[in-house]
Amino acid sequence: MVGDLEKGELIEVIDSHQKDEIIEALMEKPLEVREAVEEVSVDMWGGFPKVIEKVFPNAVILTDRFHVMKAVNEELNKIRKQTSFTLKIKGEKWLLLKNKKDLTEEELQKLELVLKQSNRLRKVYEYKESFREIYEKVKDKEEGRLKFTEWLENAKSIYTDVIRAC
Repeated sequence: MVGDLEKGELIEVIDSHQKDEIIEALMEKPLEVREAVEEVSVDMWGGFPKVIEKVFPNAVILTDRFHVMKAVNEELNKIRKQTSFTLKIKGEKWLLLKNKKDLTEEELQKLELVLKQSNRLRKVYEYKESFREIYEKVKDKEEGRLKFTEWLENAKSIYTDVIRAC
């Protein structure tokens, strides 16, 4: 989908991940329109950067929040599966994936039991939560850039796949 977020308008629907098809559809827009595009938000498909560079030469490429958080959660879940638990807790996956701020007191207690079993899992969970907070608490672009850079530095040993995609 191609839309103008400032105007809240849908511009184009391109049902493809074929680079040539996407370029062809977007190149139909006049050059002056394409040159005026400042930012493009994309999912994590690896072909988008080349498409955007070709079609929107002045645009900054942003990976959308949904897909980045999905990748962060997938990495957390992968590490959860690798962890040997001495104590099985019903719903452990959902306790880890749910936003901490949305957990009930009972769920927080269960979460703590899960996290006590693995320092690695605790660390990955804390990185997940700190990443989510960047989106929710940051007030401006500069603060966001600083917080994201700090997060990248701290989390790079665990979230290599996510970082590569960003």
